[in-house]
Amino acid sequence: MELAEIHTYPIKSVKGLPCSSARVLPWGLEGDRRWAVVDPLGDLIWVGEHPRLLSVSAAETPEGGLRLSARGMGELKVPPATGDMLALGFSNLDRAVLAHADAHEWFTRLLGKPARLVWVDDPGRRTVTEKQGGLWDGPLLLVSRSSLRRLDDWIAEGALERQEHPPDPLELARFRPNAVIDGAEPFAEDAWTSVRIGEVDFRVSTLCDRCAVTTWDPATQDGGKEPMRTLSKHRRWDGNTWFGVRLVPRTLGELRVGDEVRPG
Repeated sequence: MELAEIHTYPIKSVKGLPCSSARVLPWGLEGDRRWAVVDPLGDLIWVGEHPRLLSVSAAETPEGGLRLSARGMGELKVPPATGDMLALGFSNLDRAVLAHADAHEWFTRLLGKPARLVWVDDPGRRTVTEKQGGLWDGPLLLVSRSSLRRLDDWIAEGALERQEHPPDPLELARFRPNAVIDGAEPFAEDAWTSVRIGEVDFRVSTLCDRCAVTTWDPATQDGGKEPMRTLSKHRRWDGNTWFGVRLVPRTLGELRVGDEVRPG
């Protein structure tokens, strides 16, 4: 097996950036989800209600800010965040730094509702439940190409049973992975307890439970029933629907496309 793709997401819920390599830090990949779009009260603006977030491209600048673009919006360069702290109401984070006011105005126009862009200045401040043993609950998401192919087959079979035309294969972008592997048996990752990618060791924390965000096409922002309809038929237990696994770093280092993947 090998590491076929690496993706980071500078802002939670926006487009991912493909990378040839990425540093592994205790809280995940460097530059991954350090920014988020929230409402004025600090609650996360959910992409399931505002799929236009999926149209946003964000890239970090050398200075530590962001460059934003989206269909129908002018490009915006956001300086490093130096604003006041805003209390947050999600992801076990207590607070984050407000970005420049231009970024708030840009996302407010994009979404048609008041929005704020915030930066997590210290990811190590995130609290973790006792259920996770005081350890990170899974900051890196791994999915398998063969598992996606099996899901595509199930979706096509269901369409034929309903006498519908089979849809095009799904894009992995719907599942927002950090690491994409190739060469494993479909859903072999379900049984892993640990994995070594290149020279970096991870424990497998949990399977990844899925929600309606996956039903939005990231390219068009159109909604539909798949893949949740089919995942719920084949991959639902314990009250959740599952695809992919969450990893926690045991060691630090660099991931590179082409690295060998060795499960434990």
